Amino acid sequence: MITNVIYAVLVLGVIAVVFGLILSVAAKAFEVKVDERLPKIQACLAGANCGGCGYPGCAGCAEAILAGKAPVTACAPAGAEGAAKIAEIMDMEAPSGEKQVAHVLCNGGEASVKNFEYVGLHDCVAATKVAGGPTACSFGCMGFGTCVAACQFDAIHINEQGVAEVDKEKCTNCGACREACPRKLIVEVPYKQKVFVNCSNKEKGPAVTKVCANSCIACGMCERTCKFDAIHVVNNVAVIDYTKCKNCTMCAKACPRNAIEPIPTPEEKEKFKAAQKAAAERKAAAAKAAAEAKVAEAAKAAQTAAAAPAAAPAPEAKAEAKPAVAITGNVVTSPMPGRILSVLVKPGDKVTKGQDVVILEAMKMENSITSDYAGTVKQVLVAEGDTVAVDSQLVEIE
Repeated sequence: MITNVIYAVLVLGVIAVVFGLILSVAAKAFEVKVDERLPKIQACLAGANCGGCGYPGCAGCAEAILAGKAPVTACAPAGAEGAAKIAEIMDMEAPSGEKQVAHVLCNGGEASVKNFEYVGLHDCVAATKVAGGPTACSFGCMGFGTCVAACQFDAIHINEQGVAEVDKEKCTNCGACREACPRKLIVEVPYKQKVFVNCSNKEKGPAVTKVCANSCIACGMCERTCKFDAIHVVNNVAVIDYTKCKNCTMCAKACPRNAIEPIPTPEEKEKFKAAQKAAAERKAAAAKAAAEAKVAEAAKAAQTAAAAPAAAPAPEAKAEAKPAVAITGNVVTSPMPGRILSVLVKPGDKVTKGQDVVILEAMKMENSITSDYAGTVKQVLVAEGDTVAVDSQLVEIE
């Protein structure tokens, strides 16, 4: 009995050894070689399988990087450190560049007008299927949090104003929120950037003002205020060039609609307006002094010519531009910056108080500038097409 058991164990042992050898040979013969760098690259990725790279999970991303189909920076959540490690594994130069994060270009929320009260699935994509969404502004954040659900890093939430807001300290720039937003309000910005135009509405001024109190009306005041040529109105909305912006916040203080972040306090606004007015007054005083100096110089030249003895007739000189006349009367000034569309009066015209004298284009609208004085037009100080600032002199009336 014991002998039979021993024989059985020995037979099974021999069979196991034989099959083991067969499997070992088969494994060697049919081995699929895997690049030893692949698991190392995958270990450098975030491991979130978020799909932000555009590949099926972190394994797919690692394979694409190894095959040269994706850059070493393909995994945004891994950050610069992860990209540097992958570059080292791939024997490549580590990439350089500032960290990027997501930002929501909207500041509407409670300030925006609602067309109707939406009752349905708490999802932005679903809400847009109902008459284009409940907000009157078709470019604004609806606040239903589709982007919040898409973020795996708890980096975006709906704030107290009902607008999505990114926590840049948590943001990995994976792109999931950008893909989720049906209105494409979320963009990539430099981590160090502090100033943003939080409006995406590309409609004209009158239409924009009806749908949101915090909207950009393309008045251009930010553009004229910026000393670094870093902000321009494009397609009826201000756009910042982050490569030029110095984060000085002057454009935010100039904005009359609080469309630019950070939103200044009322005290900061008043201080800015006072500084702008003082600068305009200094400029006007300098212009007046220069005009008076030209008049005095012309008068002196005329006196000198009259006192000179009559001699041979001098060659006829080309007519020179008439020097500006010194300002001695009341002056109609511009209440806002803009462009002169039309001048409605000329020197010698009689005007009454409240009469339109100039048409000024500002904030995408035509504005009639009226005279606060009755009298006769002495001189017109601007021409059609001129760009003027606040308190610029337009017409002198005596």
